[in-house]
Amino acid sequence: MIATPLDLLTELTELYQDLHRHPELSFEEHRTAARVAAHLRALGCETVEGVGGTGVVGVLARGDGPTVLLRADIDALPVTEKTGLPYASVNDGVAHACGHDMHTTWLIGAATMLARHCTDWSGRVLLVFQPAEEIGRGARAMLDDGLYKRFGTPAVAFGQHVGPRPAGRIGYRNGVTMAAGDAIRIRLRGKGGHGSRPEAAVDPVVLAAATVLRLQTVVSREVAATDPVVLTVGSMHAGTKENIIPDEAELGLTLRSFEPAVRDRALAAIERIVRGEAATSGAPEPEVELLYSFPALVNDERAGDAVLAAFTAQFDRERLVPLPLIPASEDFGLLTDAGRVPAAYWFVGGSDPDAYAKAQAAGRIAENIPTNHSPYFAPVLDPTLATGVETLVAAALARLVR
Repeated sequence: MIATPLDLLTELTELYQDLHRHPELSFEEHRTAARVAAHLRALGCETVEGVGGTGVVGVLARGDGPTVLLRADIDALPVTEKTGLPYASVNDGVAHACGHDMHTTWLIGAATMLARHCTDWSGRVLLVFQPAEEIGRGARAMLDDGLYKRFGTPAVAFGQHVGPRPAGRIGYRNGVTMAAGDAIRIRLRGKGGHGSRPEAAVDPVVLAAATVLRLQTVVSREVAATDPVVLTVGSMHAGTKENIIPDEAELGLTLRSFEPAVRDRALAAIERIVRGEAATSGAPEPEVELLYSFPALVNDERAGDAVLAAFTAQFDRERLVPLPLIPASEDFGLLTDAGRVPAAYWFVGGSDPDAYAKAQAAGRIAENIPTNHSPYFAPVLDPTLATGVETLVAAALARLVR
C-alpha cells in the first residue's frame, strides 16, 4: 500500500496554497513553472523549462524499463475568486477555479514519492507540466516543440482531474470519456448609427440576440436526441454607450460532442444559422472563426483496466466510482498521438464529503456544491491532496518494472 508521509503532505500543502494564491493565465505561467522546475531539480530530475512555451518536463530515470508519462496542467482562469479562503488569489481577475494548482501539486507529490519513498521500480517517468490547457493549446504546443522526439515516446500516459465529487472518491471510465471541444468566435457586422435612428443603421445587437436564440435550436432540432451535444454561448460583446448603435457584435461559443459526424453536423448548423441571421438582418457577411479544437478523450481499455486494478489494490472499493460520459473537454487526449500512445485519465473528488452528502440528501448538489470554473470552487485539502498523489503513484508503479 502507498501512503503519503505526513511531512510530504505538509510540504505539499504549502506548495498548493502558494500556487492557489498566485494563479497565472495560459502561456503566462512563468512563476508556476519556476516553482515546478525548482522542485524537480531538488529531486534530481533532468529538468527542462520552456517546452511548448511555459511547459516544464522532468525525467526521473532508474534502470531499464518502460517510459511512463504523468501529466498535470498548470494554468488558471480569468475568474475573480469568491471563496474567501485565507490563501485566495492575489491576482485580480485570475483564479485557479478549475483546480490546476491541485493537479500541479499532485504531480510534484508523485514525483517526490517515486524519487524518495518508492524504490522498487525500474524505468523512466516523464513528468509533464503542461501550460495552456484552458485555451486548448498547451498539449499541442508541447508536441510541436518535440516533446516525444526530445524525451522519448512513452509506453503509456496518465492524467487526472479534480472535480466536485466527495473528496477521496475516484471516478473512472474506459473508452470515450470526455467530449471533443471546439471554441468558436463569431463577428457580426452591422452599420452603426444614432440610437434614435435605427432605421438608418443595421443593429448588430439585435442580430446578436436573434443569433443566440436561434443557436439554441442546434441541439434541440439539428442533432438526434441520442447524440450528446452541448452548445453554449459564453460571451457576447457589443457597443460602448446606450445611445449608439455599434458597428459590430462578437459572440464566443463552445461546442462539446463525442462523435466526429455529430460534431461536423453541429458546426455546419452553427455556420448556416449565423450567416442566415446576418442575411435576414441585411447585415454584411459575418466572420465565423474556429479558435481551437481538440478530440474527444478516449481511455485505452487495457491501460484503464490496469489502472483500475491498481486502484482496487490501493483503495477501499467504495471509493471507486464508475463515471458517465463527461461533456467537459481536455486536451490531454492529444498526448495519445492519435491513439498511438495508450492512455488513461480519471477524476478525483475534492468537495467536502459532509457538505456533499447534505446537498445530495436535499437534492441540491447543483445548487450547493461549486463545480469547476465557479468562482467558489476550491477543493478541500484533506484527503484530496493525499488521494491524488497516491493515484498517480499507483498508476505509474503498475506499469513500471518491479
